[in-house]
Amino acid sequence: QLNFCPCHLPMADAAGKAARTDGFHLLIDALKLNGLDTIFGLPGIPITDLMRLAQAEGMRVISFRHEQNAGHAAAAAGFLTKKPGLCFTVSAPGFLNGLTALANATTNCFPMIMISGSSEREIVDLQQGDYEEMDQMNAAKPFCKASFRVLHAEDIGIGVARAIRAAVSGRPGGVYLDLPAKLFPQSLEAGAARASLVKVVDPAPRQLPAPEAVARAVQLLRSAKRPLILLGKGAAYAQADEEIRGLIEKTGVPYLPMSMAKGLLPDTHRQSAAAARSMVLQQADVVMLIGARLNWLLSHGKGKTWGKPGSQAFIQVDIAPMEIDSNVAIAAPVIGDVGSCVAAMLVEITGSSWSPPPREWMDAISQRRDANLAKMTAKLSQAPSPMSFHSALAVLRDMVKARPDAIVVNEGANTLDFARSIVDMYEPRKRLDVGTWGVMGVGMGFAVAAAVTTGKPVICIEGDSAFGFSGMEVETICRYNFPVCIVIFNNSGVYKGTDVNPSGHSDVAPTVFVKGARYDKLMEAFGGVGVHATNQAELRAGLEGALASGRPTLVNAVIDENDGTESGRIGNLNPQSGLSKL
Repeated sequence: QLNFCPCHLPMADAAGKAARTDGFHLLIDALKLNGLDTIFGLPGIPITDLMRLAQAEGMRVISFRHEQNAGHAAAAAGFLTKKPGLCFTVSAPGFLNGLTALANATTNCFPMIMISGSSEREIVDLQQGDYEEMDQMNAAKPFCKASFRVLHAEDIGIGVARAIRAAVSGRPGGVYLDLPAKLFPQSLEAGAARASLVKVVDPAPRQLPAPEAVARAVQLLRSAKRPLILLGKGAAYAQADEEIRGLIEKTGVPYLPMSMAKGLLPDTHRQSAAAARSMVLQQADVVMLIGARLNWLLSHGKGKTWGKPGSQAFIQVDIAPMEIDSNVAIAAPVIGDVGSCVAAMLVEITGSSWSPPPREWMDAISQRRDANLAKMTAKLSQAPSPMSFHSALAVLRDMVKARPDAIVVNEGANTLDFARSIVDMYEPRKRLDVGTWGVMGVGMGFAVAAAVTTGKPVICIEGDSAFGFSGMEVETICRYNFPVCIVIFNNSGVYKGTDVNPSGHSDVAPTVFVKGARYDKLMEAFGGVGVHATNQAELRAGLEGALASGRPTLVNAVIDENDGTESGRIGNLNPQSGLSKL
């Protein structure tokens, strides 16, 4: 008897012999025991039967066309649920395909466990040329939070427990678990198997901040003449929504959300300074960072983005002490989990008198915000033909406002940059995008994860270049009938579709795609709904139909090929030759 559940494991078979199990079933039961019930992966040697058996045992198994996309799905699932998402891959090349997603999860602090089958240790270690030979555990180490290998079935329970705790405790991240092929058919007595399983207790314990750190941070914020609270995706991950909202509204301090923190409070909230971003970053005198890092996305906390050098004092709420002072001096570090830190500061503030920020500061922000929003409104009201990024996003802005429960997935260059500022979010964790690395190719994996973990409709706002990295997963979306609507901003190229080959050769320029491409036909090929939209009315009709039906839909939104800028808003990171201008 191999098929068992830890809750009702038979101690003997019909003949009275001690029941036995194996590595396949033990792994499945270890995962289920810890509430991990969904696998994103791709079957193949040596995990094909593992995925079949997992499905037979009641786990949900979502099979992808490429391991990288399965990995991105696992990472996004981890962000949305605070439980490690599971990605299963085959050995060597499949492992390497998933490694990009594992590294990206670690960089973005998303809890994820990538479990890969691997070749036999005795052959790999002697480099004797085994099937897909690779020392995967050591290859993964530089790119994840922890990397483990299990050689004996009786250690599977401990291996899974260690992976879970490593993924979610402290600063979350990606974990690799290496399982050689020989492990799966290893047989052991069912009673011993039951005893070897580990149910992880309190895998991500609260980390309470020091009272003196809380008092110091509150006092510094109280002293500010031009305070600002900056919310990062760590604040969204924490699911401390009420505490964060309470802190912001109690203090009256204006706040600025990073892209995946949008919706913690509605973007239309009166204290949002998003539409006055440049001004508040330059002029704030005290900045409180909550779940945000002073990395390249915030110009490392210095330079012209931040105004006069040394004009700001920083408060930083972070779970990792080593993050403090990583780019600039932090005057008031508050170390602990976001929820506990914010709750403690709120208690400190509530227990004393608190004056709102000076009216001059709030009025200046309001004036700048209103002026910028007026300019944006004027631009969004235009209806050029072909559509521009702005006119197309005006439709999506309206659709998201009508369906604030929908998950927005966004990637691209201009498509990302414009959507981030144009499309308002109203609820927490409803926006997933390219994150810390700005990596393309997350779109379809993130969309699948959002559909699986939330059951809500998903709207993917995709640049045509970004879509190419994971576009084949439209078949996965159709196969499982996920309620995903993909909108491809098709301007026939990377950035835009007007570059020419400077050599005069017949080859097109490196940044140009096929003119008049019909991405909608790709969706139709797998049984989904394809929409070709050349104007706002057609785009709106396609979106409304998708949200009403819940069917997999792809809208090919034709954008003026002249619209777009080089590298979007980070063109300064793309060096150009000073010797020759193209």
